Amino acid sequence: MNNKQFLTELSGKCQMSADTAAQQVQALIGVMENLWQNGDSVSLSGFGVLEVKKKNERVSVNPTTGVRMLVPPKLVLTYKPSSILKEKLK
Repeated sequence: MNNKQFLTELSGKCQMSADTAAQQVQALIGVMENLWQNGDSVSLSGFGVLEVKKKNERVSVNPTTGVRMLVPPKLVLTYKPSSILKEKLK
């Protein structure tokens, strides 16, 4: 499902225009981005938890050349589904 299909589905379920649905989704994404930039997680009941975690630096080896290199630390977005959602998907 792409963004346009998602917005069409959302606007139908919520009985709003596609433009209003797009604005609501953009507002939600903006709020979540701000929370993640501040190091907070987003917990949505029945859906799961989205949070930013730090991956530590590590040594990686190029399999072709055998050269070892240091991979710097980075932040990654992780998602852990709720037990309710896991149960529904079984």
